Amino acid sequence: MGGVDKVKRQHDQGRLTVRERIDKLVDHTSFHEIGAISGIAEYNENNELTQLTPANCVFGRGKIAGRPVVVVGDDFTVRGGSADASIWAKPLMAEEMAHDFRLPIIRVIEGSGGGGSVKTIETKGAANLPGGIGGTRWYAYTTGNLARVPVVGLGLGSVAGLGAARLAASHYSVMTKSSAMFVAGPPVVKRLGQDLTKQELGGADIQTRAGAIDHAVETEEEAFACARRFLSYLPSSVYELPPTVPSNDDPERAEESLMTAVPRNRRQVYKMRPIIEAVVDKGSFFEVGANFGRSIIAGLARLEGRAVLLLASDSFHYGGSWTAEACQKVVRWVDFAETFHLPVVYLMDCPGFMIGLDAEKAATIRHGVRAMAAVNQSTVPWCTIIVRNSFGVAGVVHQPADRFSLRYAWPSAYWGSLPLEGGIEAAYRAEIDAAEDPKAKLQEIEDRLSKLRSPFRSAEKFWVEEIIDPRKTRSLLCEFARLAEPIRTPGPATNMKIRP
Repeated sequence: MGGVDKVKRQHDQGRLTVRERIDKLVDHTSFHEIGAISGIAEYNENNELTQLTPANCVFGRGKIAGRPVVVVGDDFTVRGGSADASIWAKPLMAEEMAHDFRLPIIRVIEGSGGGGSVKTIETKGAANLPGGIGGTRWYAYTTGNLARVPVVGLGLGSVAGLGAARLAASHYSVMTKSSAMFVAGPPVVKRLGQDLTKQELGGADIQTRAGAIDHAVETEEEAFACARRFLSYLPSSVYELPPTVPSNDDPERAEESLMTAVPRNRRQVYKMRPIIEAVVDKGSFFEVGANFGRSIIAGLARLEGRAVLLLASDSFHYGGSWTAEACQKVVRWVDFAETFHLPVVYLMDCPGFMIGLDAEKAATIRHGVRAMAAVNQSTVPWCTIIVRNSFGVAGVVHQPADRFSLRYAWPSAYWGSLPLEGGIEAAYRAEIDAAEDPKAKLQEIEDRLSKLRSPFRSAEKFWVEEIIDPRKTRSLLCEFARLAEPIRTPGPATNMKIRP
């Protein structure tokens, strides 16, 4: 590696070396390294080796839970993972292997990930043109694999430049809380007048809230466990279907807590995650991107052992309204479900798109239309449970248009073009203003309309298919997963269009 002193420094800073990381990530003794002795060599006049700087990329094949994967990692002990000690063919071959053998790839990233260093100008004798000869091919695989195999990125230290791009170009990304990620580090941005530490510039709190990283953990071992669990829900490639695992959880399990989970007061918030835990297989919910777009909860779960993508509203954040960030989150994970043939379950409580000046400045409606396009273009089986609110344009986006999907509503469901609150004053302004007691007239109209908004009235007209006992939710979702299983088709997603 980079020498005894560099390895010691890595350990003294609480970080493992790249081969130690790989050994802890994959099944014991399963890693087969490729190109272990590759590097940049120097020879004397007798063609005798005088020095070898190992390539700072380590890659090969291993197994996770008995399934083959490709692992490629940066060796930070060799020139901080910079291009000076890089052999481009190694990370390229790792991406090619994952692509051609249809295997998941895990990128263990530290440093610039084989990216640039100003020293490269001197060591190479010329300035590198980004992309350059062969470079575009590597970039094509780095992003192209996202449409073919599961890609996981682990940020385990300071990650900058190309390393940051590789970490972000993944289906699921994890960083340790002591790590940092940025396009350019503190010495570079200081020239902009921003004197920041690594954590202040790109620490875990910043990157998870920005949505650039999905999850932050305390230790490297936790990051490896997250990667293994994430892959357990997915096929090895788009040419397979997600694996079904044995489940001892009764599909007919009915939780009494669901009867009181939603408050009768519609202005009162409630916790959605206990509802999720009550309806999916016990302990199977694996949340992703919890700090970003927080009015939408996203994650992987199992129903009678069958993997699904689960979306749910969180009323603790803007009442469950879809913000610009929440819409971006929906687009990403619906596309992910489409790529890997995961049925979608949506536990809905959405009062509409976020409104107000900040929402307009964030172009919420444009992001909302992109979310609508993602849902409508999806082909995977879809089931929606309307838990409470469904209003406005965002309320429309609770199931794909122009194809069959299952939809159920709880008795707590409440829907319309817009909520009565605020809407009455707009629609009945003249009548209210003309009344002797405008406040009493407003209450009279609200009481009259409230009787008409019962979900059972909509069910009578077949505007909603079924009103269900909340305790039956798990049973119906498990049935949905069983019905969805035989109609999924392996292969690349062919319907992914450009979003507006």
